[in-house]
Amino acid sequence: MTLKIGWIGCGIHATQMLLPQLVRHDIELVAMCDIDGNRLKDAGRQFGVANLTTDAQALLTTPGIDAVGMAVGPDQHLAFGKAALERGLSVFMEKPPSGSAAGARELLAASEKAKKPLLVGFMKRYSIGNRMAANIVKSGRFGDVLGLTGYYMTAPGYFVGNVDYTGFFLHHCVHYMDLVSFLVSPVRSISTRKVEKTPGRLLFHVAFEFECGAIGNIAMGTVQSRGTPVERIELMGDHQRIEVDDVIEIRWHRNPPFKIDDLGATLKEDCDTLTWKPNFTAAANEDPKGYHALLADVVPALRGASTPAPTIAEGVIAMERLETMRRELAL
Repeated sequence: MTLKIGWIGCGIHATQMLLPQLVRHDIELVAMCDIDGNRLKDAGRQFGVANLTTDAQALLTTPGIDAVGMAVGPDQHLAFGKAALERGLSVFMEKPPSGSAAGARELLAASEKAKKPLLVGFMKRYSIGNRMAANIVKSGRFGDVLGLTGYYMTAPGYFVGNVDYTGFFLHHCVHYMDLVSFLVSPVRSISTRKVEKTPGRLLFHVAFEFECGAIGNIAMGTVQSRGTPVERIELMGDHQRIEVDDVIEIRWHRNPPFKIDDLGATLKEDCDTLTWKPNFTAAANEDPKGYHALLADVVPALRGASTPAPTIAEGVIAMERLETMRRELAL
């Protein structure tokens, strides 16, 4: 049966990234909400929704809806998420789930009390290169992960007045507080180092110790232009490694022999490097960033099915790690 969804938040991210992928699934958008009337009207036209309101509480009382989706601010995620769960509605929300770990724990308690799922938009797990890397590791062909290195950057915030990195941490860094365990294992400890060239220009390294025995380091900061590639992940194993560049290009290095002196040398599928990247010249509605794949797990989970969709319990873990990192950085 088609899932009937009410949606809160009709900004650029929702209308250009999330909702176009959501409506490809077996759902019906029956109501939409945004505090900006013009933005709301444009979204209603774009997605063919006539039931529009600027009042989130009114949306939550819309007759017949099964679930609520939202992409708003951290405080609104907490307030609207709890209100939806109290009404017995399943919930999907963009990250972060609240502005604090304490708020995320409130949402977890509300989800458990209502016996309704709350799913979180950690789509980096579903970005194609990251997903392929995780599948290789899970296949057993890679062996134990020994180390993780990478970077995840963004542009300077060009802050005015008092510099506040809160939005950068909550909307950007939280992704990797979730992703590192998806690729390796639960985290045992976190430590950090930082350099702040000028207020608003921050670079820091986060070191991880994982429960499986692996170690890791991710560089993050506000010192790179978003106009250049800003993501890279490398998983190190025994005579193997996986490199993921900008979530769309993956290389799996194995243990090939030297070939220069072998006149009969070829490329062998069992030991030479394998590479893949998407074919952007094809006229296909594919989503390498991962929103469509994420929502393919979220939609059945909103109906009560068991899927790998990220849950609020995992959101709590990511938020707790984020706060540990911020305490280490004293920011």
